[in-house]
Amino acid sequence: MDRSLSSRSPAPIPAARDVLELLKPITWFPPMWAFMCGVVSSGVPIADRWPFLIAGVLLTGPLVCGTSQAINDWFDRDVDAINEPGRPIPSGRIGGNWGLRIAIAGTILSLALAAVTGPWVLAATCLGLLCAWGYSAPPFRFKVSGIWGPAVVALTYEGLTWFTGASVMAGALPSVPVLIILALYSFGAHGIMTLNDFKAVEGDRATGLRSLPVVLGVDRAARLACAVMALPQFVVVALLATWGHSVAAAIVAALLAGQLILMRRLLSDPRTHTPWYNATGTTLYVFGMLASAFGLGGVMGL
Repeated sequence: MDRSLSSRSPAPIPAARDVLELLKPITWFPPMWAFMCGVVSSGVPIADRWPFLIAGVLLTGPLVCGTSQAINDWFDRDVDAINEPGRPIPSGRIGGNWGLRIAIAGTILSLALAAVTGPWVLAATCLGLLCAWGYSAPPFRFKVSGIWGPAVVALTYEGLTWFTGASVMAGALPSVPVLIILALYSFGAHGIMTLNDFKAVEGDRATGLRSLPVVLGVDRAARLACAVMALPQFVVVALLATWGHSVAAAIVAALLAGQLILMRRLLSDPRTHTPWYNATGTTLYVFGMLASAFGLGGVMGL
């Protein structure tokens, strides 16, 4: 009798440390970096819009990105029970349907904060949340596709967060040059996301995830990823120079040259050297984003 009642009792409220682990704070940095690029590219002094700046940081980091992690862990809980049984949901530290509740609560809080921040920020937040749910949840589950999965992550982590930073500061739709550059870097980030799939080729193949390394093979996927990362940056350099941002163009060109040199080692053994490239070449890529933002924002004469 007691055992039956216990089995029907609701799961306890999760501990704060387990909720924080579910939201994966380490993943907040890339979108917050892109958000910072958006802030800089707007050319608006931070002191003029600092409350909106704080709201944007909360949105891009703990709210939208954190929510996306909760969504992903909830819909991957069966797979994680095999591959990562120590995660908060499969381990039972976040029991019952608390994982889903946290994802829904994060969605509502994100929309509420975005609504008071501005219409363009709200639009970007809505699209970002739709991508977060569509990436992990059926019937879409974009993550199973080697094309759509990385594209959705690149769009939300780079493009939409850059857009949010620029629109938060401007209080309006960002300028056309800003929109073009953020779109190019978002496209290039598809290659970065493809590299992230190299660490789980066997697992993806076993679970039916059609990542590009699974579909094309590691070597061909690595060459494609390098091309996707490099080509948009050539366009960025040309556009910045055309728009009169010659110093920013030169910095991005130098960073791109460094990436091309590092790519030679990456392509010699992609699976072995991908972690190394993520720490080196990807770092140069995101510094190029910031240099472009400085140029667009007219900071320090770039």
